Amino acid sequence: MTDNVKNKIAGTGGQSHRRLWEFLFVAVLVLYPLRHITWGLDLWDTGYGYANFEYMGTRHMDPMWLFSTYLTTAIGHFLSLLPGAKTLVGMNFYTGLSISLLAVLGYYFCTKVLKIPAGLAFLGEFTAVSFCWCPTGSFYNYVTYVFFLVSVICLYLGLSRGKGGLLFAAGVALGCNVLARFSNLPEAAMIVGVWAYGIICWLEERKGIAQDCGGVAGNAETEDKKVRKKAADRRLRKKLLQDTGVCLAGYLTALLVLFGYIQIRYGMDAYVRGIQRLFSMTEVATDYTAASMILGMFDWYFQNLYWELRMCVFLVVGMIAVGLLEFAAACVRDSFAGKDTIKKVLRILEWAVSALLAVIMVFWLYRQGFCATEYTHYGAIIWPGVTFLTLTLLVTLWRIFTPSAPKEEKLVSGLIFLIVLITSLGSNNKLYPSMNNLFLALPYMYWQFYRFCKYAGSFRWKRVTISAAPAKCIFGGFFLLFFIQVGLFGRSFVFVEGTGVQELSAQVTSNETLQNVWMSEERAGWMQEISEYVNTGGLAGKDVLLYGQIPALSYYLQMPAAFNPWPDLDSYQIAQMEEDMLKMQERMDADATYRPVVLLEKKYAVYLEEGEAALKAMQPTEKEWEYIVDNPKLMLIGKFMEDHGYEKTFENEKFVIYE
Repeated sequence: MTDNVKNKIAGTGGQSHRRLWEFLFVAVLVLYPLRHITWGLDLWDTGYGYANFEYMGTRHMDPMWLFSTYLTTAIGHFLSLLPGAKTLVGMNFYTGLSISLLAVLGYYFCTKVLKIPAGLAFLGEFTAVSFCWCPTGSFYNYVTYVFFLVSVICLYLGLSRGKGGLLFAAGVALGCNVLARFSNLPEAAMIVGVWAYGIICWLEERKGIAQDCGGVAGNAETEDKKVRKKAADRRLRKKLLQDTGVCLAGYLTALLVLFGYIQIRYGMDAYVRGIQRLFSMTEVATDYTAASMILGMFDWYFQNLYWELRMCVFLVVGMIAVGLLEFAAACVRDSFAGKDTIKKVLRILEWAVSALLAVIMVFWLYRQGFCATEYTHYGAIIWPGVTFLTLTLLVTLWRIFTPSAPKEEKLVSGLIFLIVLITSLGSNNKLYPSMNNLFLALPYMYWQFYRFCKYAGSFRWKRVTISAAPAKCIFGGFFLLFFIQVGLFGRSFVFVEGTGVQELSAQVTSNETLQNVWMSEERAGWMQEISEYVNTGGLAGKDVLLYGQIPALSYYLQMPAAFNPWPDLDSYQIAQMEEDMLKMQERMDADATYRPVVLLEKKYAVYLEEGEAALKAMQPTEKEWEYIVDNPKLMLIGKFMEDHGYEKTFENEKFVIYE
């Protein structure tokens, strides 16, 4: 057998091996996001989102929410028509595939375009999926991330390869994101990437001109430089205008198409009224003001300096310790013949001291409460997550301003910097959204750390040799802690009313929507009883007026909301509720057969019927007390029931129904 044939066989075997690993990696990234689709019963966001999808339209939804998340709701409505979508597990499966899509897109972009090693890309995507704390029922977040990721990929390929069509596609994706969630408007700042890359290319061209003209003497050099620099300046202006124009054209095209459809379907006046209400809600929902959202983001960065500075102390101690070892070795080196032996012993001691410091740091961080070991709560990942975000911002800036870094790496670094910075804008959840959208940042950071460990060596500074071993071990210790915390969090955490599910031991047997869903025995008891009543009374399909932080029951009981599944929200103002209830009453007057069911959370019903003393006996939390007592919306519902002769027809430990 010739050497050529042997090499071909070996090459074919290597390719098959790589394809097998790629298949396994992709299979895991598709399936892993679906691991919890049967876990937990959330009475807030999950069922609320699915109710809006199933009953899409201005009759059963708040128009402000409909139009501010129109594209997301339309996609969700399509999913609700698919086989199995009438069940919670089915909708969790379909919306969960959005995370699978993000992970697979990120993996292929990192491996095929950025040439990040497949193993590192997989670990990055696996960690990013584990970090996804947000329920897929809050689908607007994941639709946002998909369009955002597509826009970043198109921007990178369009700029680095000079393809205008991809820049147009990037603009389309960003334009679609405005309709996926109106607060995605800040993502238009991704255009900064276009300008920055143009400037990077221009600086490199000017640098090349300076080098080319370096060997030419006298006036000829000066004149040639001036001419070529002016030409470079003109090309820069032309490129910036052209690339910006193409992106803007895609952005406006997407908006025009989507707004055109809304105009035909609802009329632009309805859309404008809905968005005007979105802006006015900051009068009552003060956590949605621009100042509050921005301060909330940076507040966590500042708080986390407490931990970051202490980690830096460990790093400095390591550098000093290794420096002292280097100094001691230099002092005794000339006294011994075996210089190589001294060098080997020195290297072993350097790594031993650095590794020991890293272990001490990790144990100290756990002991001091840097991260919780109860993985059904956010405490497991908050400060490790903020530290990672800070590191990402610093590393991306460092690579952007490193003169020797390739311009393509500067571009992707800049885009990731913008992703981390922009994702949390438009949200009142501090930095949680950025932690939920690390499908490029995590593979990138693992890659940068791998390259740092592989290529960074000792360097001399003022006759002192400084070893990179302490930095490698300290950062390695943090990344190991980070990976363990996020991995265990991803294994255990399922969102239920703003926290994690604690018990999964029972199922509901009388509700088709909730079949095969695991929850606590207490919740299963609540839902079993009310589902049996709804089935017996034939209430499924009837309009329901919900109140008491229980919007998900609209979907779970298959009862469309009379006007808004979640009227408790601060963003849904009392004046709007009065208007919507007036319309509901007018419909009742016009149609004698129309009479919405009223479904209240038990504490709210007790307060309406028996007052503060009875409510206090139920031992509400301080937050519940604030929500319930003297709540004008609840008083409005109470007056409505009194005026229309509603009577209690069902009651259990959690819910009360009036008909």
